[in-house]
Amino acid sequence: MSKKQQFTLEYPLRCSPSILYEFLSTAAGLQEWFADKVDERDNVFSFSWNGTTDRAEVLETEQDKYIRFHWLHQPTDEFFEFRIEKSEVTNQTILVIRDFAEKGEVKDQSQLWAYQVKDLFHRLGN
Repeated sequence: MSKKQQFTLEYPLRCSPSILYEFLSTAAGLQEWFADKVDERDNVFSFSWNGTTDRAEVLETEQDKYIRFHWLHQPTDEFFEFRIEKSEVTNQTILVIRDFAEKGEVKDQSQLWAYQVKDLFHRLGN
């Protein structure tokens, strides 16, 4: 069993779920904001940052709703997930990110996600 804990981040934005889903689920879309280079083959994505490559497989996906990845080097019960929700009150699209981190690293990991999501928002014109 992993010592890491799951945490959830939510980011409201102005964007249709289908456009957002393309940025979360395709190599071209993820390369726009998530990693320097992204390749996909047989449901395994290779993400490269500064010459270092990490691989993640797609565990589950539902068009315009969510995609769940598993880093190949991590325990099988850990994943990171992008979920697209709609606010009942404001009708705004909400990007929900679920990830795992050591208890003392949740804040740093959350800040890293915030930095990356800021780049995504820029690409989406938010």
